[in-house]
Amino acid sequence: MKYRTLGKSGIKVSEIGFGAWTLGLDWWGKKIEDDEAKRLLKRAYDLGINYFETGDIYGRGKSEQLIGEVFSGMRNEVVISTKFGYDIYSNDQIGHKELPQKFTSEFTDFALKKSLERLQTDYLDVYGLHNPKIHTIRDKKIFDHLDSKVSEGTVKSYQIALGPAIGWTQEGLEAMERTNATAVQTVYNILEQNPGNVLVEQGEKSNVGILVRVPDASGILTGKVKADTKISEKDHRSVRSGDWVKQSLEKVDQLMPIAKKYGWNITELAIKFILSYKGISSVLPTVVSEEEIAMFSEMSDGKYLDLSDRNEITSLFSKWPPYELKASAQTA
Repeated sequence: MKYRTLGKSGIKVSEIGFGAWTLGLDWWGKKIEDDEAKRLLKRAYDLGINYFETGDIYGRGKSEQLIGEVFSGMRNEVVISTKFGYDIYSNDQIGHKELPQKFTSEFTDFALKKSLERLQTDYLDVYGLHNPKIHTIRDKKIFDHLDSKVSEGTVKSYQIALGPAIGWTQEGLEAMERTNATAVQTVYNILEQNPGNVLVEQGEKSNVGILVRVPDASGILTGKVKADTKISEKDHRSVRSGDWVKQSLEKVDQLMPIAKKYGWNITELAIKFILSYKGISSVLPTVVSEEEIAMFSEMSDGKYLDLSDRNEITSLFSKWPPYELKASAQTA
């Protein structure tokens, strides 16, 4: 496992991180029981993964609780990042709909206290705003309060996780201007490079690390989703249309010659393409088994794409039809 510095924080994180949302939610085709979840976390640690990314909304704190139990007494050996902003304490989660958000100082303190308790720690390496919109990014009071948490040591640094859909370019760019913003998290993969390319470029200039989720394009790049795959409405990938799947598989065919040149399969090409950018701090693949954790961990070996091949992929991407990017209503 290779390690990189997370933006301006100085914190060393594994190139492959553990996105722990599947431990609290069964939105990826599998319900993971607690004992299995603990085995997955331990296996990840044994393979060199030190960056564990979660959020209080994942199972209403269940994901945080599992991480806290597994790494109790090992706090200095792992990097823990969690997110807040959704009011899970006054609202029930119904399907995949977003809950009301709160980023007031009072709610931030309350949510932070609860997360620290579940994670069995007195500080967070990274505290994240979960899917904030542009008016939140522009609210100086929110970030002044987060800066006070950094000053007191409860939080070492913070990130801004963009979403829930792909996009939110302006939000990401403006978030990078915040003093202790260590990272911006975004959807980024070889098939969906916007707005990631812009954010990676600006992140390098601003010394803000990019955390990548959905690197496998919702299963297209691992072979889990094929032309005839039926996705349950409960599954988070159900928003992907049949046409999107068909077009994505056609794009994969165009990319395969580059993968074969290196002796890689399409999954290896997908991850190594991302890791070939020095502005990427950590990749967070969605994993639901020990085999998947091992597979992704092995791809962090320092052997990535040559610049010419990366440029060829970028050129291919520029020829594909554009897709819709989400942004908040307030953009001016």
